Amino acid sequence: MTADPERSPTGTAQGHLPGHRAGAATGTVPAKTRLLGVDAARGLALLAMMAIHILPSVNDELEPTWAWSLFAGRGVALFALLAGLSLALSSGGVRRLNGPAMTATRAGIAVRAGIIAVIGLLLGYLDIEAQVILAYYGVMFLLALPLLRLSARALMCLAGLTALLMPFLMQGLRDYLPDPGVDQPTISGLVTHFDVTAAQLLLTGVYPALPWMAFICAGLAIGRLDLRSRRVQTGLFAGGCGLALLTTLVSAFLLGPGGGRKSLEALYGDPVMVSDTLTWGPGTTLPTDSWWWLAGLAPYSSTPLVILNTIGISVAVLAALLLLGQWARPVFFPLAAMGSMTLTLYTAHLLLLATGLLADAPEISMLVQVGLFTAFALVWARKRGQGPLEHLVSSAVNRTRKTVLARAGSAPATDRAGTQATNRAGAPATDRAGRAKHSTGTRTPEPGQHRTGDGDPDPPLPGP
Repeated sequence: MTADPERSPTGTAQGHLPGHRAGAATGTVPAKTRLLGVDAARGLALLAMMAIHILPSVNDELEPTWAWSLFAGRGVALFALLAGLSLALSSGGVRRLNGPAMTATRAGIAVRAGIIAVIGLLLGYLDIEAQVILAYYGVMFLLALPLLRLSARALMCLAGLTALLMPFLMQGLRDYLPDPGVDQPTISGLVTHFDVTAAQLLLTGVYPALPWMAFICAGLAIGRLDLRSRRVQTGLFAGGCGLALLTTLVSAFLLGPGGGRKSLEALYGDPVMVSDTLTWGPGTTLPTDSWWWLAGLAPYSSTPLVILNTIGISVAVLAALLLLGQWARPVFFPLAAMGSMTLTLYTAHLLLLATGLLADAPEISMLVQVGLFTAFALVWARKRGQGPLEHLVSSAVNRTRKTVLARAGSAPATDRAGTQATNRAGAPATDRAGRAKHSTGTRTPEPGQHRTGDGDPDPPLPGP
C-alpha cells in the first residue's frame, strides 16, 4: 500500500447576489447578499481535508475506510476550484473589470498570493503527516493573473486543455527535474534549493500548480456566470455529474477492456503493486515508465482523468449546495461559518496536528476539532466578520489596491448623501486624514451577509 500524500511527510469565493443599495436618506452602507451555498461548500471542503488528515485510511481488512473513499483528493480539489471562483469574483464576477480597476485587482491578488505562499512555506516546517497546499495555492494565484480578462467559455476550454495536456508534460519532464523527496516546500528550501522547490511547486509536488491550474480555470469560469440563476445552478449540477460519470467510465474502459491494467501488471510483474497504486495513489509521484498510469483515477495522482473527475464532483457539490442553500439555511449556517474563514481554521488544524493531541483517538480528535472550529467560527463571524488571518490578508490587499488606484488617479469619493462610495474595484472612500469613511446603521457581517461595494474587492480567502 502506498503512502497517503495528505498524511505522509512526503486548500471566499463567494457567489454574490446583487445587493440593494440603501437609500441615501437612510445613510446605510450598501450591502450584498452572499450565497450561503458557496460558504457551505468551502466548509465542507475543510471538513473533508480534516477527515483525511485525522481519520484512518484503512480498516482492519486493509481496505479503504469510508472517509478515504469519500474524501481522498476531493476536498483539496473543491478548495482549488473555489479559489478560482474567488479570483473571478474579486475581478468583477459577471462584469469583468478593466483599466486601473483591473490593474489594482491584479496587484492585490499578487499580494494575496505572496502572503498565502509565505504562510504555506512556514507551515511546511511542522512535523505533521499532512501535505500543506497553501504554497501551491500562492503559485496558482500568480499563474492566474493573466487569465482574469478571459470569458467563461475561454476559461472552460482552457481548463479542459490544461487537465488533458499538463499531466503529460508533468510525466514527460519528471525524469529531468530534481526529485523533491519527502520534504514539504519551506522558505529555507526555496532559498537554498530554489530549483528543487520551484520544480516541486510547479510539477513534481503532491499538488503541482501547472496541472492543478485546471481547477483554477474552471473556478474562474464558474465565477463569470450568474450564480443566482436557478438555471445556471441546475446546469452546473447536471454538467458536474455528467463529467464525473464520463471520466469514471473512460478510466474503467482504458484500464479494463483497453488493456491498461494488464500492460502495467506485465511491466511490473506485480499485480498487487499496480492495484495499490491505482487505489491509493502514488507514494510521492506516479512512475514515469508507462503512460498507462495516466488512465487511472488514483487520488493525488494528477492524471487527466482524475483532474476532470474531481472538477466534475466539485462542480456538482457546489451546485447542489447552491440549490439547497436557500431552503436549508439553518442547517448550512454552521458549515458556512467555518467556510467563511478556512485559512484561519486550516492553519489552526495543522497546528493542532503538530501537537499530537488525541493522535491515538482519531474519531474523538475529529469531533473535538470540528466542535471547536464550529463554535469559534460562529462566535467570531457574529462579532468580527472575517477570520483573523483573512483580516490580515484583506488589509494588505486593500492597501495595495488603494495605492495602485491612487497612482492611476482613480481615487474613490463619496456621493452627495455622504454614504460610502466605491470605485469599480470596490475600494472604500477615505476622509482627509486617510481614514475609511463609514455610514451610520452598520452591522457586523456574517456568513450570508457580506458588506461590499460593486464587485467585491476581497472576498473571504479560500482555504487550504
